[in-house]
Amino acid sequence: MEKQLFLHMNGGEGERSYANNSSLQRKIMLKAKVMLEETVTRLYSHSFPKCMKVADLGCSVGPNTLLVMSNIIDIVHATCIRLNREPPTFQLYLNDLFGNDFNTIFKSLPDFYTKLVQDKGHKSGSCFINATPGSFYGRLFPRNSINLFHSANSVHWLSQDPFLGLSKEALNKGNCHIVSTSPPSVYTTFLKQFQKDFELFLKSRSEELVPGGAMVLVLLVKTETPRRSIWEAISLTLSDMLLEGLIEEEKLESFNIPTYEPTIEEIRNVIREEGSFFIQELEIAIVPWDEGRNEDGDDDFVDENIRAEFIGRHTRAVMEPLLSVNFGAKVMDELFFRFQKKVVQLMEEERLDTEDVSKYST
Repeated sequence: MEKQLFLHMNGGEGERSYANNSSLQRKIMLKAKVMLEETVTRLYSHSFPKCMKVADLGCSVGPNTLLVMSNIIDIVHATCIRLNREPPTFQLYLNDLFGNDFNTIFKSLPDFYTKLVQDKGHKSGSCFINATPGSFYGRLFPRNSINLFHSANSVHWLSQDPFLGLSKEALNKGNCHIVSTSPPSVYTTFLKQFQKDFELFLKSRSEELVPGGAMVLVLLVKTETPRRSIWEAISLTLSDMLLEGLIEEEKLESFNIPTYEPTIEEIRNVIREEGSFFIQELEIAIVPWDEGRNEDGDDDFVDENIRAEFIGRHTRAVMEPLLSVNFGAKVMDELFFRFQKKVVQLMEEERLDTEDVSKYST
């Protein structure tokens, strides 16, 4: 539980904050926007709730936090105009772990409400926003209370270190995640933790959804084409630092990055076995690690060092709190300097992409 408190992004609005280094995640969310529109339109058109209750799980902090809520309001508003209906009241819940920087979100709400009135007018329907801190691997809301769940770039985070209570010395010594040299047993250990967590996630959401409700998930996944993960690049960087005596062996051996990118079949299997949901639509997109670095320019001939610098900043915004509490704040500058060099090295060997899968289940 203690480490869980540090599973949050860099807060505030500074140079290294997640708020200013989350354009990659924004791009991934926008790729799923069409699917979100189809889901929300279908959901609202079939049920016409007077109060539309929406929860964003793993909301984090920054401009992306309210983007999905704004999109949902826009979609419902357009549907109401088309069907000549009064817009509903919106009850929006923002969820993340207790260490999340909710204060920065709260400070952005006045501008959000002002823009809502400017864009939609006073007849747009009332909108109420609440924070719901806590782990989504368990119940967060009353039974039959939520119309729509949304979660993007979050469910790959596990509830705990998959090796908690186990010894990894003989299995994955010198590494803190799955790497190319890891034996199958390491993969299996991460997979079992994902299966346990995702099953609990689905069971909890099924109890909280109203009949006919829906859920939109955007997850990082593995496809049949082998690709490096950012987590592997971090692990390789830490292994190098261990060999040079820059971090302590005990600290590395007691630490694992609590993330897992499942295959599509692994996702299907958990959904099938849990039994509360079915997949209504599924789509996979290949996303470069530096997607969102330059939204207007041509990135085909950009220097690898510039690309790696962007990847380093975004990775630090996500991982620094967790790494700092395990290895100390003093080594963070050196760690991410080396991580950036490691990314350049990997770029020379292969393409660095990630896969995200968007799906909605009811």
